[in-house]
Amino acid sequence: MWSASAIIGLLIAGIILGVLGRMLAPGAQQIPFWLTIIAGIVGALVGNVVAGWTGVAVTDGFDWWRHIFQVIAAVIAVVIAASVYPKSRTRV
Repeated sequence: MWSASAIIGLLIAGIILGVLGRMLAPGAQQIPFWLTIIAGIVGALVGNVVAGWTGVAVTDGFDWWRHIFQVIAAVIAVVIAASVYPKSRTRV
């Protein structure tokens, strides 16, 4: 089970990585902020997995490579979210 601090940390990382991913993604992304956060959370999780695969998940000091993998994954997640999310939404 996930602890409350882990969930809060993941939400904070999702906000930061989602905003970074949106800033670094090419073009305009017409997605809501909640989808940006979800893309950032996906980027954080995927970046951690990739860092684990490459053996740089836990190092002495600041984990530069892990964070680079997270930002790259967040950019990819934002681009995918922007391409899947409907361009125009009609209100009833």
